[in-house]
Amino acid sequence: MTTIQKILNTLKVIIDPDLNKDIVSLGFVKNVQIKDTEVSFDIELTTPACPVKDEFQRKAEELVLALDGVEKVNVRLTSQQRQAPSNDEKMPSSLKDVKAIIAISSCKGGVGKSTVAAQLAQELALKGFKVGLVDADIHGPSVPTLFDLNNTPVYVNEQQLLMPIEKNGLKIMSFGFLLGDGPAVMRGPMVSRYVQQVLHQTAWGELDYLFIDMPPGTGDVQLTITQTIQLDGAVIITTPQTLSLIDVTRGILMFEKVNVPILGFIENMAYFLCDECDKKHYLFGNQAGDSLKERFGIDCLAELPLLPELSLRSNTQSPENSYISEAVNQVVRALGKQSLQNKETPKIEFNTQHVSLSWKDGSSLQVNNHDLRLSCRCALCVSEVTGEQILKEKDIKPDIAPKEVTPLGNYAIGITWNDGHSSGIYPYNSIRKIESGQNIATSL
Repeated sequence: MTTIQKILNTLKVIIDPDLNKDIVSLGFVKNVQIKDTEVSFDIELTTPACPVKDEFQRKAEELVLALDGVEKVNVRLTSQQRQAPSNDEKMPSSLKDVKAIIAISSCKGGVGKSTVAAQLAQELALKGFKVGLVDADIHGPSVPTLFDLNNTPVYVNEQQLLMPIEKNGLKIMSFGFLLGDGPAVMRGPMVSRYVQQVLHQTAWGELDYLFIDMPPGTGDVQLTITQTIQLDGAVIITTPQTLSLIDVTRGILMFEKVNVPILGFIENMAYFLCDECDKKHYLFGNQAGDSLKERFGIDCLAELPLLPELSLRSNTQSPENSYISEAVNQVVRALGKQSLQNKETPKIEFNTQHVSLSWKDGSSLQVNNHDLRLSCRCALCVSEVTGEQILKEKDIKPDIAPKEVTPLGNYAIGITWNDGHSSGIYPYNSIRKIESGQNIATSL
């Protein structure tokens, strides 16, 4: 006789590839029901666009159908409901039916952030999901141009909510629709009010994903967004070029200080493929072993090449692009993984000699200030072209010591030093190498 426990035991062989646990232990299997020879249950996904959802469903059906006495299996795929944020604002928010909100940020202009944000949102919409895109750059909105929607009027409904523009199955709202071609000449408080209006007073309806194309920088607009919206994660867009990498550090530090998890980064314009070969040509150099993941401690979700189809307007329902499709899959997987991870930060102590880190499981790290400062791999301390160490041992102050140490998620710490340097990020893996006696400045 088939029982609920037998069904659960059978489904334990299905392992989530990102979380490395079975779907029963993770609590994904819900509402198991048995009626005569028919079994039905839900598999609750961490995110609606989970790339392995079809595989989960197929395996679950096959496994349960093989049990004695089972002739029919109904597997329903659902997704976790987003917790409604506590809203201290008197103004009700139209974001209550949005399942996931993702910030796309660069903290520096000119790296293709808006284009990537538009491509990610469009790709998910073409896959059949309910997706919205907000262009939050009040001083330089570019989404209307990307979707060929310049001079598009915006209307309000009976509830006095802005009606988003729909294109290719995607709901879009931009300051460019409201401001037209004129410049946005306004001060911080007014900018913040506009941001809140566009985000909270747009008739988004029910969405699986809402992407926010963040303006460059780390000022009032960015803080308004991160403080008034419960962001599920942030993706940082960069190019492997010195100024971009400096701003990556600023972006990571900004999001971590306001408790927004970093899902990873996408390296845009990373390389090009010439017409005569399939070899990747890296425009800004590619030092072996010196990846951005090692430098910042966060995952690289995708490397996007220089291709015409990745820079064209998103004004048509173009066929699936393999580069963007893979980037979307990685963003979605990172979002699902993040939703179940606990952010465990170590206890941090520092003095004039050492930085010490200790975790609840009893593990700990302790490194000398001098060695830690010398190990910095930021763009100010290491040449982006040659990989040569710019910071020399003789340049480090004898009394070098941290002024502030900031935990960055589960992966790194950021340090402001007493020599004024503050753009270094130190992944835990790199700190372990220093503690074990490796010269991280030359081993990466």
